[in-house]
This record gives sequence, C-alpha cells and structure tokens, in this order.
Amino acid sequence: MTPANETPVRVGVFGLLGSGNLGNDGSLEAVLGYLRAEHPEAVVDALCGGPEAVTTRFGIPATRLHWNRAEYRTASRAGAIAAKGLGKLVDVFRTAAWVRRHDVVIVPGMGVLEATLPLRPWGFPYSLFLLCASGRLFGTRVALVGVGAAAIGNRPTRTLVRWSARLAAYRSYRDAQSRDAMRAMGVDTARDEVHPDLAFALPTPPGSAPSGQPGQVCVGVMDFHGGNDDRARAEEIHRRYLDGTIRFVRALVEDGRPVRLLTGDKCDASVVAAILDAVDSPLVTAAETASLADLMKETAAADTVVAIRYHNLICALKVGTPTLALSYAAKSDALMARMGLAAYRHPAREVDTDRLLEQFRDLERRSAELRRTLAERNLAAARQLEHQFTALTAALFPAADHAHARARQESP
Repeated sequence: MTPANETPVRVGVFGLLGSGNLGNDGSLEAVLGYLRAEHPEAVVDALCGGPEAVTTRFGIPATRLHWNRAEYRTASRAGAIAAKGLGKLVDVFRTAAWVRRHDVVIVPGMGVLEATLPLRPWGFPYSLFLLCASGRLFGTRVALVGVGAAAIGNRPTRTLVRWSARLAAYRSYRDAQSRDAMRAMGVDTARDEVHPDLAFALPTPPGSAPSGQPGQVCVGVMDFHGGNDDRARAEEIHRRYLDGTIRFVRALVEDGRPVRLLTGDKCDASVVAAILDAVDSPLVTAAETASLADLMKETAAADTVVAIRYHNLICALKVGTPTLALSYAAKSDALMARMGLAAYRHPAREVDTDRLLEQFRDLERRSAELRRTLAERNLAAARQLEHQFTALTAALFPAADHAHARARQESP
C-alpha cells in the first residue's frame, strides 16, 4: 500500500489499443496484469486509439489518441485535408498535456518501431515521437516495453522512429532482430534487453475449447497486402496470398479435415468472407474471437495451426499446438526459431500450395515431438518474462523496487 504521505505513482499506457487488433490489446492486458500484481498502488489511464473499448474491457480511464476522429481515413477533400493538418498541431499540445500528468508512460509491446505493414510517417510514428519528446521535456519516464522493430526504408518514418527510441527512458525488445534493427538505425542499444513477447505472460486457458473436433486445423488469416515498401504491388501480393490460402483450405477439406478460420484484427473479416465463399463446405467455419484468450482456446482445440498474424502464432505456440507460420516479416521468423519450429515457415508473399501442404504434413508427422519442444520453450519464456518485469520495476519504479527488496529481506 502507498503510505499516507506519498502520492500514488501515475502510470499512463499508450498505443493503438482498443482499435480492434487483438495482439495490441493482449500486450496491454499483460502489462496491466504486471502493474496490478506488482504496483497495485499505481493510478493507471490510457491515451489510445479506442478509448471506449479500453475502458469497457480493462476498467481504466482512457483518452482518444487523436483530436481528429478521421485520422485514419484517407483525406481527399480540402476540408478533410485541412482537418488532418490542424489535428497534427492540436495533438502536439494534447499529447504534451497528457504526458505531463504522469510519472511513467508505458508503450506495451506492439510493433511500434517497425513498418512491416503499410504505415504513413504522420500517423502513428508521429504520435509516438510526440509522446517520447514530451516525456523528455517534462521528465516523465517513457518505456517502450517488449516492442518490435525492423529496418525502415522510408526516410521520414525512419527518422521519427529513430528519435522516438532515442528519447525513451527505457527500451526492451521482443526479439534480437528488433534490437539489431534499432542499432542499425543509429540507436545506442548497449543497455537494451531482449525478452519474449509480452503475450507469453498471459495466463493459458485450461484445457481445450469444447467445440474442438478430431483432426481440426485452425487457419489464421489476415488482410495482407505486403509491407510499407510493397505499396506498388499491394493488390498482387494480396491476391497471391488469398488464392494460395483458399487452395490450401480446399485441399484440407478434400481430405475431410474440419477447418476453423481465425482472425486477429477486425479488418480480416473480408478475407474470412472470401474463403467461406470460395470453399463452400460445412467443414469450414469461422471463429468469433475478442481476445488472445479466445484465440488460445481455439488453437488449443486444434490438432495443428497454420497462421499468418504474429499474435495468432503466439497463441498457438503458447498452448503447445504444432504451428506452421505464413511468414511476412522477420518477427515471425524469430518467433518460430525461438520456439524450435524454424523449419515450419512459408513465405506469405509467395504462397506455394503444394509446398505448404508438404510442410503441413511433415509438421503433423512430428506432432508429439514438437509438443514436447513447445512445452520446454514455454517454460523458458515464462522465466525470461519474470526478468523483464523485474527490470521494468527497477527502471521505472525504483522506490517500489527498494521496498520489495526490503520486504524480501525482512520475511522469515
């Protein structure tokens, strides 16, 4: 408890949270679990993309990230363009005022230092820069915790991301490639640590979902159009990915396998609809998932998982289900290698259905062995995340860390 003469520490969480991406919200859930367990005295609120959803689900006050409600809609008319420009100016003062009210701001996980999906510099990279610059200006400790990073080709985006990282008081990454990418972009990473993704700290749901069928395969899908550097051929990439996935699902159905389609963001619904339309079979169903816990229940009920979204992969691996990754970025490759399944990756941009089926069948042949491997790797990930949260307390809550140390010394 906080002594009567001390003010509770004020903690803000920041990001595209509550906006329909299950992975982002899962990272927030993990950090809130840590705060409630280790720093229950902290007063927590959010500056985020979907404040109503965050308040409803997590029970913390939340403020909208952008003044302009149409921030992520394409602006073509003069009025909309002017509103966006004005919003960028207003957000300077809104962000600064919010940051100033806090002792600590945590950016929980997410790929905030990468552009592996289409991204404009004046969108989230600009918002992150405002956050970190405000933190440095007002003495608020900003922590980028377990974040993803990747080399960025676009110069304005790269500059904003680099300065955001430099201005943060604390940084840790979800894989070594992320730390290497930031070092290559000119950030001093000598004191930065690497830990498993924050989602590995979430509780694993007990048992299997009751809807599981013998031989069921979960296929995670994504509204995938390539990355930031693929804009010129985005539609070609999307069509190739979708056609390859449809052929794969159809082949499973022809073998009599029940297929359960999973999403990770509300924008993936169009891909689910396209697959259901193309493969008209009662063996193909779509799951309704609202959290990573829901995804874990679905993947625990399956014999095997084939997925593209990063946090769909994490959920499947965390519950110990043999998994094949349709990989679109280095983060997926790093995750599969960490969990001992490096051989089971397939390029999302170049889906070859015959080769994918070969990999899938090999994965199933080695299922028992791979389940043992995943159990071992999950135990290691849990231990490493305990170290992550200990390091976070030492960096952001030094007084609390000292109090915990005294309590441990005084306990019998």
